[in-house]
Amino acid sequence: MAYVYEEYRDLVVIERVEEAEGVVCIRLAAPSGEKLPTWEPGAHIDLQLGTGVERQYSLCSHFRADTWRIAVLREPSSRGGSSYIHDHIQVGDAVKTRGPRNHFPLVDAPSYVFIAGGIGVTPMVPMLGEVIFDKDRPWSFWYGGRTRASMAFRDRLEPLGVHLWPQDEKGILPLDDILRHAAPDAAVYCCGPEPLISAVEAKCAELGRPMPVVERFAAKAVDTTGDPGDHEFTVVVNSTGQEFTVPRDKSIVEVLLANDVRIMTSCAEGVCGTCETKVISGDIAHRDSLLSDEDHEEGVYMMPCVSRCKGDRLVLDI
Repeated sequence: MAYVYEEYRDLVVIERVEEAEGVVCIRLAAPSGEKLPTWEPGAHIDLQLGTGVERQYSLCSHFRADTWRIAVLREPSSRGGSSYIHDHIQVGDAVKTRGPRNHFPLVDAPSYVFIAGGIGVTPMVPMLGEVIFDKDRPWSFWYGGRTRASMAFRDRLEPLGVHLWPQDEKGILPLDDILRHAAPDAAVYCCGPEPLISAVEAKCAELGRPMPVVERFAAKAVDTTGDPGDHEFTVVVNSTGQEFTVPRDKSIVEVLLANDVRIMTSCAEGVCGTCETKVISGDIAHRDSLLSDEDHEEGVYMMPCVSRCKGDRLVLDI
């Protein structure tokens, strides 16, 4: 399917709740009251904020609800997203959104293990709802946080059987015990800070388990040693036949936007998936933190905000 540029949707804030220490929940609705698009657990939306900053936030409402809810952690090193929401967004404010899109879908599995760290719990809230009420499958859910007070949704999750694991009370999550006792065919989901995700991936590899399904909020370190993408190459827009040179110091997205080619983009780090594009021909030098190793091997899609071309020419389905 050809790439489709998605326009923004105007929504309004209908509720703001201080969900936990440093976490605010925002509920969004269409100003005219019409039903918002359906979505599946794991989906996120893009929010365009005051100064043109755009950020991605996981939907954590019930996935069949008529409104959308997001939970936002105030980041100490905020680049303008979380601090703007905490300091400026109030009930009645209009916001521009795109999506939903889902790069963290809930697969069908005999059982599930959910491992969340901090605000990484947000996409797993609707996942748990589907597993309990729709799939009726065995599950375990381990939720780590700095302190109990900082853990969003704790009062709703703990009565369901979620293991709350405040670090100041219990230390770090016992990943070895969690994963050693998980059923061999359980689907393991993890979202949270990079050290947690890396530790879960390493422990699964050590135990010979399939790799977990993960969602990152920041780009992982990508080793580009020997990466053949650090050279000038040509990118072709298949719909028009336009050809552009991508220099070593520019991304594909930067070059396309500079030449008035419409392409959705947001994080510019290969994390959010907004710019995901189908490749018709060419060999991709993948540098994203989102697609799986299998996706990389298939070479059908790329994140042109960070990934490049191993050869001389890439033809994109734009």
